[in-house]
Amino acid sequence: MHRFLLVVAAGMLGSGLAQAQVTEDDLRNDQTVTDQIVTNGMGRDLQRYSPLDTINKSNVKNLVPAWAFSFGGEKQRGQESQPLIYDGIMYVTGSYSRLFALDAMTGRELWQYDARLPEGILPCCDVVNRGAAIYGDKVFFGTLDARIVALGRKTGDVVWRKKIADYKAGYSYTAAPIIVNGLIVTGNSGGEFGIVGEVQARDTETGELVWTRPVIEGHMGTFKGEESTMTGELNATWPGDLWKTGGGATWLGGSYDIETDTLIMGTGNPAPWNSHLRNAGQPRPGNAGDNLYAASRLGIDPSNGEIKWHFQTTPREGWDYDGVNEVIPFVDAAGNRRLATADRNGFFYVLNADDGAFVDAFPFVKDISWAEGIDENGRPIFVEDNRPGDPSAAADGAKGENVFSVPSFLGGKNWMPMAYSQKSGLFYVPSNEWGMDIWNEPITFKKGAAYLGAGFTIKPLFEDYIGSLKAIDPMNGEVKWEVKNNAPLWSGVMTTAGGLVFTGTPEGHLKAFDDETGEELWSFQTGSGVVGQPITWEMEGEQYVAVLSGWGGAVPLWGGEVAKKVSYLNQGGLVWVFKVPKQLVSAN
Repeated sequence: MHRFLLVVAAGMLGSGLAQAQVTEDDLRNDQTVTDQIVTNGMGRDLQRYSPLDTINKSNVKNLVPAWAFSFGGEKQRGQESQPLIYDGIMYVTGSYSRLFALDAMTGRELWQYDARLPEGILPCCDVVNRGAAIYGDKVFFGTLDARIVALGRKTGDVVWRKKIADYKAGYSYTAAPIIVNGLIVTGNSGGEFGIVGEVQARDTETGELVWTRPVIEGHMGTFKGEESTMTGELNATWPGDLWKTGGGATWLGGSYDIETDTLIMGTGNPAPWNSHLRNAGQPRPGNAGDNLYAASRLGIDPSNGEIKWHFQTTPREGWDYDGVNEVIPFVDAAGNRRLATADRNGFFYVLNADDGAFVDAFPFVKDISWAEGIDENGRPIFVEDNRPGDPSAAADGAKGENVFSVPSFLGGKNWMPMAYSQKSGLFYVPSNEWGMDIWNEPITFKKGAAYLGAGFTIKPLFEDYIGSLKAIDPMNGEVKWEVKNNAPLWSGVMTTAGGLVFTGTPEGHLKAFDDETGEELWSFQTGSGVVGQPITWEMEGEQYVAVLSGWGGAVPLWGGEVAKKVSYLNQGGLVWVFKVPKQLVSAN
């Protein structure tokens, strides 16, 4: 269903003025142009760093609400989106595949688009949507039935609508798209259903496919409608025909390193979870059982979809440690161009920006049990006794040996994006300290059905906290400070030149911390759990901060004992916008 308000038609369309166009230069300069936010991540490198310092350590205590907007209706949960700001308008997605255009100064609704979702959609991890993309005169976003939609920015009218994949086979889409040189790039979701992860690039004007790149070996890519190259080498790291349903969902979107002209995409768990099935019971010689390119980061040529390099964080993965977490280009303290990623498996990796080669890795959560560490080649040193047991070896053939693994399958860090400060040189990582009982079970593939071959129960590691916001030095992995939180952290992080780190909590607070010490400087109760992604921008000489509030996502659905711990939290659906009044900017 789509509707738009007459104020838009009368006040904007009727003016006869040519509307502003979002260009490649706008996307390239998004981090430094402070009166707009035209990319997810506040820059395609996903650093989530703002050079604004009007709001700083001295005056953030004076931050107050400027306006709030309710998404309305009964669809009040799982608000994980990051708003975009352009030409005085905020574009923000809501759960259940909705997109709103709001006056950024007042919060007045300009138009709303609601996708017509069919019966039978199979979203794994709640009905979330993590944001939109804008380019030219259009705004783009994905829907839970695995489609990508282009709307007119001023009207909300549908320009084109394309199918990414078949939702009946378990595919969905929840990420914010990324745009590079006029191509809109999307991944796919559905790793629990035996799908095949893929990256697609379309022409932003027409929606027509330019290239596709499956991420599991043996599958063929396409370029301009013709077969291009095979991903990897058939059966090099997958036995038999299991590559055909090999998983690797590209469900979190990607970053873009303009210096090397490289699109960097993460890939999810191989399917099924039962690693013994995927490797015929035992690891094969060399790296033959790695199941490429699942649980990996891929460097992709954005012009044609060819893979430049890969780095696999969890080869022979057996715990659902997806490799999708964001990869952030940065320059380290020694002047080296690097890539950083905090993996679901509990290790923080530093890679070479030119070719994705391994540089270093550090544990960023406590009590990791599945690996002793990372070797000089970047491969995990497995603790084989902590791999879930082979059900085919069990006496009754029904269930493999149960093990307790750390972190849990929801990860040392899940989807929620970390931030990098150019001011402090630190990464601010929203992490969780939890483990799981996990066991393998027999499984056969059936289209559209869950394809796990495992069971699990998540458990907290400590009585007094699960969530942990950590400031990490990428030069040596040192945790400079840590702020603990009772419930799991599930919100994105933002940092600013004002020396502030913003993030939210499931208990409902948006908080600001000192980037050097971790001291809490400000907190606001939003009324529902914050699992959104904070942003900041400048408008008419004032700095604003915004975040979505609305508890949901994977934790209450999959969290085992943890889900019971947070069962009291209320759902919601609000955009909150804050500012420091001009008369209080200089007040200490």
